[in-house]
Amino acid sequence: MQPIYAFAFILIVFVIGDIISVKSKSLISSLFTISVIFLIAFWLGLPNTIFADSTLLAFGSMMIPLLLVHIGTMMNIEQLKAQWKTVIIALFAILGIVVLVIGVGSQIVGTAEAFVASAPLAGGVIAGIQMGEAAAAIGRPELTLLASLIVVVQGFVGYPLASFSLNREAKRILANKGDVEIIQETEEEEKEMKIKVPKKFQSLEYYLAKTALVAIAAVFVSEVVQNALGFNLLDKNILSLLFGITAHHFGILESKPLTSSNSYGISMVALTVVIISSLSQATPEVLLGILPTLLTTLGLGAVGIIIMSVIAGKIFKESPWMAIAIGSSALFGFPGTFIVANEAADAASDDPEEQELVRASIQPKMLVAGFITVSIGSVILAGILSPILINLQ
Repeated sequence: MQPIYAFAFILIVFVIGDIISVKSKSLISSLFTISVIFLIAFWLGLPNTIFADSTLLAFGSMMIPLLLVHIGTMMNIEQLKAQWKTVIIALFAILGIVVLVIGVGSQIVGTAEAFVASAPLAGGVIAGIQMGEAAAAIGRPELTLLASLIVVVQGFVGYPLASFSLNREAKRILANKGDVEIIQETEEEEKEMKIKVPKKFQSLEYYLAKTALVAIAAVFVSEVVQNALGFNLLDKNILSLLFGITAHHFGILESKPLTSSNSYGISMVALTVVIISSLSQATPEVLLGILPTLLTTLGLGAVGIIIMSVIAGKIFKESPWMAIAIGSSALFGFPGTFIVANEAADAASDDPEEQELVRASIQPKMLVAGFITVSIGSVILAGILSPILINLQ
């Protein structure tokens, strides 16, 4: 297929996914709609080379380290310090996924299956790609599909769980107005760049080049350590995220550099193509074959989140409903964390002041939780689990 035809078809499908996501208030994610359309299209005869033909597949794989650097620059360290309880509860939720999915799930669905499923459950697209690559490395393409499908469908568990918990939390807040902790959102100061470049030279390419250099440094360090030790001790994706955080914190890299370079949109399209590319091999027989594993790991992951979130909430004196909502952010992330918090606040009361009280209490926590689980925790978890999985085989 001509690259321009493939590219245009993919973008049209993405637009349809975005429209349905907006209409459903993100209950039906754009990724789910996109995946269903492509799955049916492949079964009806769409060439399974469309993603490679579009050139987006290779571009998306190359952009992963840059996107992680970009995500790292978005970290508001002061906000994380202010909401340390939320951070710890979110980490407990990820631990719950690991304990239930790997500890219990490996006995039910198999070790490789449990490893591949756990990291995407703790986050999203990039973790799914990392575990999909590990599955491909051990010669298990059906597990690459499993990782992709978990990313696609996990919101159908996460959204109802978060919505139910936040509605209960909203009622608790209104019943205890005088005893509600409100953490003010903190704005991180604009970082002063160590290397000052005149404004007229700060082109789109300038921001993109700086991001690429930080990503190159992360990949280079990872490769040097791996070559020296003979195994992957420092995953390039983990280092890309950490290098992005560090580069922004010390004024080397601006916040959201890919946005400043007008590259973020096309980069996310390409990244999405990487995660759904395995759908081209998803025949009905293969799909039915992994369905029990998909449902089992999703169920165990949700149970693990609930148990460990409640335990963490008890330890750090957070209500069980809020703790569960924080933990469930792993199953959908931003912008879902913003949307469900707003909906819970609006549904809590007809009084605007009461709505704002609820919103001020739950929304900052949900935003921080989503960042910790999806953007940080899942990437680190996948970076740890993927080499272990490869070495186990």
